[in-house]
Amino acid sequence: MRKHLTLAIVILILATGALAYAVWIYPAAAREPIEQFEQLDRAARTEPDYSGTVIPPNIAPLNFLIDEAGTSFCARISAPRGASIEVFSREGAIRIPEPSWRDLLALNKGQDLQIEVFVKTEQGVWQRFEPTRSRIVAEEIDGYLVYRKMYPTHLRVRGTIDICCRDLSNFDESIVLSSTSYENGCVNCHAFPQNRADKMLLGVRSKKYGVGTLFVEDGKVREIGTKFGYTSWHPSGRMAVYAVNNLPMFYHAARNEVRDTVNIDSLLAYYLCDEQRCGVEPKLAQKERLENWPAFSADGKYLYFCSAPKLWPNDTPNPPDKYDQVKYDLLRIAYDLETNTWGEIETVLSARQTGKSVSMLRCSPNGRWLSFCLIDYGYFAGWKAESDLYVIDLQAAEQTGQFTYRPLEVNSDTAESWHTWSSNSRWIVFSSKRLHGGFTRPFLSYVDATGKAHKPFVLPQKAPRHYGACLRTFNTPELVTTAPKRTGEALAKVFRGPDEIAVSMPITMATPSANREAMGTATWQQRE
Repeated sequence: MRKHLTLAIVILILATGALAYAVWIYPAAAREPIEQFEQLDRAARTEPDYSGTVIPPNIAPLNFLIDEAGTSFCARISAPRGASIEVFSREGAIRIPEPSWRDLLALNKGQDLQIEVFVKTEQGVWQRFEPTRSRIVAEEIDGYLVYRKMYPTHLRVRGTIDICCRDLSNFDESIVLSSTSYENGCVNCHAFPQNRADKMLLGVRSKKYGVGTLFVEDGKVREIGTKFGYTSWHPSGRMAVYAVNNLPMFYHAARNEVRDTVNIDSLLAYYLCDEQRCGVEPKLAQKERLENWPAFSADGKYLYFCSAPKLWPNDTPNPPDKYDQVKYDLLRIAYDLETNTWGEIETVLSARQTGKSVSMLRCSPNGRWLSFCLIDYGYFAGWKAESDLYVIDLQAAEQTGQFTYRPLEVNSDTAESWHTWSSNSRWIVFSSKRLHGGFTRPFLSYVDATGKAHKPFVLPQKAPRHYGACLRTFNTPELVTTAPKRTGEALAKVFRGPDEIAVSMPITMATPSANREAMGTATWQQRE
C-alpha cells in the first residue's frame, strides 16, 4: 500500500512539474487567440530568413528565431488548403510541429505558404508584422544529404571529423563514419553514382592504419589500397575517375581568409570496379599540366575536368613563387566504357576567356547543366571569398557549338563552393559562408526548367539557434535517394583490418606515386 502511495505521489509531482513547464513555455495569455493587434508595415527580422524562398514538399519544418523585442511571440503558418499552424514562444524560438507541417505541405503543392509573425510589447499590445511567403513546388528533393562536419583547420581544434547523413524530411542525423573509429584519423571525399547510395567510395587516413579508400557495393565493404582524391563515378557505377594530388596548405600573413593551398602536382586516374584495378590515361596525366576536379556527364560519354599549366619544377618550395598565377581551364574528353578508350581533349572554357580559374565541377543528372566555381586563381574554391557558382547549358551548347556560361542566381559576397544536384535536377545544394563568414553551411535552391536558381535557404535545423552556436563547418554535400546502409563500425573495422584490394598504377610522369606508402600527409590535407 505504501509503495503504491509513494508511486502516486511521484506521478503527481511529475505531472505538476510538466504542467508548470507547459504554462511557462505557453503562458495562458499567449495561448488565447490573437484577435486585436497593431499592424506594422515591415516584415519581422528572423533568423534564418526563409522569406521569398521556394521549398520542396518533403522538407523538414523551417524553424526560425524571431529577432524582435517583445515579451511573447507567435507565428501563424498557413496555406490555401488545410488547417493553419500557430506556435507560441516566450523567447522567440519557433519550432513547428512536424506532423502538422508535413500535412500542410502535402496539401499545398504549387501554392504559397504564408508566415505571419506576432510580437507582444511590454505594454501588452500584440503587433502583427507584414506576412512573408514561400512557394511550395511539386518537385521533391532527394530524401538524404550526406556531408562532412569538422572544425575549421585554422581553429587548431583537434576534433572529430564525421561523415553524416541527414534525413531532409525531418531532423534525424546519423553518422556514416567518424574519425574516432580509427584513432582520430581523417575521412573525406565521399562519392556516389548518380545519387544512388548502393555504391559509395570514401577516403580514409590514419597514422596507425595508413591510407586507403573504402568501397561499398551492394552492402559489402572492401578497402582499396590507395587513396582516391576528388572522385566522379561513371553513371553506370562500373568505374570512377579520381584525382591524385599533392596539396600542401599554407597561410597568408594578413587577409580575411588566411588559409590557402596549392595543387603542386596532380593527375587523374581511374578505377575499374569489375577488374579491381586502377589505371592512368596518359592524356589525363601530362607532366606539364595539373589535372583536377573530374565530373562525368550524365550519359557517361564525356569526362569534364580542370587543367592548368604547371609553372614550377618538381622540387619547388611551398608555396611556389607563381602559385597565384595558376588559372585552370575547363576541358573535356570523350570516353567509351565498353572498350575503356578515351578520345581527344577539347577546351570548353579557357582561363583566357574567363579571366578566372575553374574549380569544383558537377553535371546535373538530366544532362542539361554543368555547374562549377570561378575563382581568381588556384583550384580550391572553399577558401576564396570571390568564389561564385556558374552554369553552362550543355543542350544549348550542342545546338550552337558555343559553351556559354553565366552566374547562378545564388551567389553572395562570400565563398560559394561544394555543390550537388538532386536526381531530378531541380534542386542544388551548395556550401556558403554567408551566414557568419567563417563557417560553411549547406544551402538549398530550386532550379526551374529554364535553369533559373531561386532564392536559397539554409538547411533547416530543429533548434532555431543551431547555426549561431555551431563551431563545426559543413562541406562536400551529396544528395542521395536512400541512406547508406553500411555505416559506422561496419566501415571502420574494414579499414582497421589487414585485408585490402591491392592496386598499382603505371606512373611514368613527374607526378606523386599513388601507392599507399608514398601517399603521405602531404598528398591529402583536410579540406573545409
